[in-house]
Amino acid sequence: MRLALGQLAASEDWQVNLKQCVALVERAAAGGADLLVLPEGVLARFTDDFTRLRRAAQPLDGPFVTGLAAATAGTGVTVVAGVHEPGPDGRAYNTLVVLRDGQIIANYRKLHLYDAFGAKESDNVIPADGPLVTFPCAGHTVGLMTCYDVRFPELARLLVTEGGADVLVLPAAWVRGPLKERHWELMVAARALENTVYVAACGECGPRNIGHSMVVDPLGVVVGRLAEDPDLLWAEVSADRLAQARRRLPVLANRRFSVDPTPTLATTTG
Repeated sequence: MRLALGQLAASEDWQVNLKQCVALVERAAAGGADLLVLPEGVLARFTDDFTRLRRAAQPLDGPFVTGLAAATAGTGVTVVAGVHEPGPDGRAYNTLVVLRDGQIIANYRKLHLYDAFGAKESDNVIPADGPLVTFPCAGHTVGLMTCYDVRFPELARLLVTEGGADVLVLPAAWVRGPLKERHWELMVAARALENTVYVAACGECGPRNIGHSMVVDPLGVVVGRLAEDPDLLWAEVSADRLAQARRRLPVLANRRFSVDPTPTLATTTG
């Protein structure tokens, strides 16, 4: 499977952002991509008043998603992109859409919201309760996670063991801050290595977020990365590399569910 990761800096204007995304679809198609991953929240980006996100949210049959879906028609490219859709209580859902041949073939609402490092995403976004989502692409099974989800290894593990994913995609808008780039690199690599899967992590760049999109293989090797500027990253998912990794490092087969991981404390009176 040929991967493309479209790193961009979203603006406040959904029409400008749609043009950027469509241009990346066209470049991905010209380069023979099977799957194009775009960042989280590319419909609109706000850096001051985050309540504006609620007003900017569009339904999945709105003009942004409809326009982006139309761009995939006849290209052979499947696109994963993050948007915000209106929710029932005035807040929005943080949603990934999977687009292919002009249609939405899957969507995933973010489970773990970024209520950390002084931010509170849940003020404006509703946390989803599931389900986990995978979809087929070019002979592989792709699992969906969004940004802060990467800090919760159980999600990646369930996508692999229950959903059969051998590729995980992670659209993100990873906020700048002390040690944040290190956290990003460590956790993206850890999710790949501990599950022996590829992880394609596409980060938004710009004034608020770090960019640093990267693809990590099933043995934790970074096979491609970007810096802080808009760009298109290419990588190949190798079925042979997946099989080799799982032969050499059979962590999925070696798991012991019968072992209680709760630590015990041995004491003596001596």
